[in-house]
Amino acid sequence: MPRFAANLTYLFTEVPMLDRPDWAARCGFDGVEVLFPYDQPMADWERALNGMPLALINTPPGDWANGDRGFAAVPGMELRFRDSLLRAAEYAARLGAARVHVMAGVAKGPQAEQCYVENLAWALAEAPDLSLTLEPLNPDDMPGYFLNDYDQAARIIDDLANARLGLQFDIWHAARLHGDAGLVWQDHQSRINHVQIAGFPARNEPGGGGFSLPDLCDAIDAHCPGVWISGEYRPAKGTAQGLGWLAALKSRGALIGG
Repeated sequence: MPRFAANLTYLFTEVPMLDRPDWAARCGFDGVEVLFPYDQPMADWERALNGMPLALINTPPGDWANGDRGFAAVPGMELRFRDSLLRAAEYAARLGAARVHVMAGVAKGPQAEQCYVENLAWALAEAPDLSLTLEPLNPDDMPGYFLNDYDQAARIIDDLANARLGLQFDIWHAARLHGDAGLVWQDHQSRINHVQIAGFPARNEPGGGGFSLPDLCDAIDAHCPGVWISGEYRPAKGTAQGLGWLAALKSRGALIGG
């Protein structure tokens, strides 16, 4: 049965960030992820996690308020990218993060793709113990973001041909980009190394949208063992009150395992 992580940037916002890992553990999650852990020192995160597995972090995005969304595909920002990747690698190593999502940034065109591929190749060589993931993001939520197509991401991953580089499958973004998240999964499941789930068409508790979460769990067991499933969604009410989906999937896994 897959392991389930809580995205602490989206969930348990009722309490301060460093209190959220404990809440996630008490609510039945197996681990956590956080988009940008960099506002808190690593030592504080170590105490807050208290042994709770960290499934994923993102590379630092830069000045979010002024439009930065990472630097990996932004020509002329190679040094900023390298600094951000090394900072993410330091956090990942210290906190035991399983994956680092490389933020591509706002860019377009062939020069941006060349920059992206070269930066990813540098990252894989410079951080040989780091596993990386690429996530296409939809233009409504992330205007101008370079990586906005799963086929594009797959082509880049295949060209680089490194086992430490994979595809981050997010039901919300896959459905917004391509209409049918199930078809995206079928086309790219062999490349997927991290999964995020949310409800569709609203980005609330997971479920609906024609995508079967039990089938997803079965497919991960069969084709992507060890891949985390993370809840990255906006709770309709309080986080803890909306975790019926987690209880149902975990109880189903317990029955199958038994």
